Amino acid sequence: MRVVVGEDNALVREGIVRILEHGGVDVVDAVDNADDLRRSALDLKPDVVVADIEMPPDHDDDGLRAALELRAAQPEIGVILLSQFLDADYALELIGTHPEGAGYLLKEKVADTAALLDAVRRVAAGESALDPDVIAQLVNRRGGPGPVAQLTRREHEVLTLMAEGHTNAGIAERLVVTVPAVERHVTGIFTKLGLQRADRTQHRRVLAVLAYLRNQRTPYASREG
Repeated sequence: MRVVVGEDNALVREGIVRILEHGGVDVVDAVDNADDLRRSALDLKPDVVVADIEMPPDHDDDGLRAALELRAAQPEIGVILLSQFLDADYALELIGTHPEGAGYLLKEKVADTAALLDAVRRVAAGESALDPDVIAQLVNRRGGPGPVAQLTRREHEVLTLMAEGHTNAGIAERLVVTVPAVERHVTGIFTKLGLQRADRTQHRRVLAVLAYLRNQRTPYASREG
């Protein structure tokens, strides 16, 4: 696996590089600004780009802008954004119309070697890897009723883990249930979101995640399941 790292803080950049290399990842370049990040990624065509959101030259959302450009120009390159602050809107902007190959992690999680490596591997495989705290922030938004509000509490838990990028087996392990039980919940989610006729299971998972992320959920009353 080949990765390009973009981070303007030298200590953080070196830490990310060391974690990735220790995990068997080939870091083909490490840069400190968004302009070099674009050039390096387009030239080297890595499997994944790991980049800070706020980078030079403007020290604003330059990393996010570079990531969006890379996803448009080279959609086969996975992108993981790192942020010092919890902002779900940045995650939604990165995902756009498809969460495949996209990740968003809080910088504090970078110290968790296993979490960073797992996110890189999942994004390289075309899956999503969203920070659980970002998912929690999205869940706590309140708005009008929608299809997601029709899900049972257990289906919502399953969809939350799907949004984080977990497979059915991973969801089963976290919820301490069987894989067939998760599969039944996933089928129920597809049906309630009107996705039962989508062409492929993976495509339906993507659509379900997008529906979830864009929905401003109303609180559950007495729904169980």
